[in-house]
Amino acid sequence: MSNHAILLIHCPDQPGLVAQVTEFVHKNRGNILNLDQHVDRLAGRFFMRIEWDLDGFLIPVDKIDDYFGTLIGQAHGMNWQLHLTRRRPRMVLFVSKASHCLYDLLQRHGTGEFDCEIPAIISNHEQLRYIAERFDIPFHYVPVTQATKAEQEQRTTILLRELGADFIVLARYMQILSDDFCAQWPHRIINIHHSFLPAFKGARPYHSAFERGVKLIGATSHYVTADLDEGPIIAQAVEPVSHHDAIDDLKRIGKDVEKRVLARAVYLQLRHLILPYGNRTIIFS
Repeated sequence: MSNHAILLIHCPDQPGLVAQVTEFVHKNRGNILNLDQHVDRLAGRFFMRIEWDLDGFLIPVDKIDDYFGTLIGQAHGMNWQLHLTRRRPRMVLFVSKASHCLYDLLQRHGTGEFDCEIPAIISNHEQLRYIAERFDIPFHYVPVTQATKAEQEQRTTILLRELGADFIVLARYMQILSDDFCAQWPHRIINIHHSFLPAFKGARPYHSAFERGVKLIGATSHYVTADLDEGPIIAQAVEPVSHHDAIDDLKRIGKDVEKRVLARAVYLQLRHLILPYGNRTIIFS
């Protein structure tokens, strides 16, 4: 397992920021492995991701955040996140009845593409329990009705804390999370939906899209906020379709795009390549 530190930074743009951050790493005998930066000239905002090797680094791991804040961060009005790669993130999956995204994520995890732990799968239906059992992952059935929604969300919150969850992936989880629940997990709930929203809302979006003769099938992955499907976008993709494609073809193509886009978003989250700012995201390379 790698032993790296990753800093994600944003602050008002000002001269010398890159030099000061890199000097902080260099002076303490850190070997910089990756550095990416961006300046939003319209907003006057500076964004940066820097990753370095901690082997031989002079500052103790548990002091890096304090040292950086005292020496650089606070003086420049920085917002920053420190991540350590030695700790594997814990990702909890929420599902309902559709299995395509769940299977894809579990397969990628099983082959080592996703370097994380999956301590549980949580569902409001029993249909996908057999998949969790096949992959030897604990399955928690938490049925949700209008009358029990608040109670079940509280139960889920307690369970997530017991599991030590770092973030949640809604792998086609067909329930709207409450504002209170979303507020507890800012930029830590990832959702996937077809990109027909908001043009083709409702239970039969592919039928509506077919009737309109769409020429592109797409999917969008984003962070969940209190505004339904309006959170910061992480990843998107499209596939061309034509009049030759029937409704079942649109569904098949849509599922494939959803899997790929959600997997991309999860990969970016695990690699700490996403820096949210306002209702946008900076995706580093």
